[in-house]
Amino acid sequence: MPSMTAAQIPTLYEWVGGIERIEALFKAFYERVPTDPILAPVFAKMAPEHFEIVARFVSEVLGGPRLYSGDGSHSHSTMVAKHLSRHLTQEQRRRWITVLLETADELGLPDDPEFRSALIGYLEWGSRLAVINSAATDNPIDRDAPMPKWGWGEVKGPYTPG
Repeated sequence: MPSMTAAQIPTLYEWVGGIERIEALFKAFYERVPTDPILAPVFAKMAPEHFEIVARFVSEVLGGPRLYSGDGSHSHSTMVAKHLSRHLTQEQRRRWITVLLETADELGLPDDPEFRSALIGYLEWGSRLAVINSAATDNPIDRDAPMPKWGWGEVKGPYTPG
């Protein structure tokens, strides 16, 4: 099988199927949350449109259009702020990933090794930062900081707080 040129390689957003597939993933995931004994307490006060906000954020991170930050009221900093002082646990983080990946399987999202490796890499990275930030009271991300971008291979070196 011939290799793709750089111009032919789709973004993760394109590969998964765009906003419709990402919204379907998070809608189905958050429909499962209220009955999950580990996740239900975390999302007990979740607004009905929460799945759309998360889907827009993830879509943008995975290479899609500026559906989250493009409205002028959201940024990487505002997403981090949602996690401050929440005191998330590793058990909750692991369960979030497990249920999300189970939902992805049930919906038939791409399961090729390259996509799943990139997706799991992002989920691990982002959820671990969420746990770190949930122990903080001050937002470590400046309001004007760029949105994170995730592609097919994103090792960025070791995390060093501050």
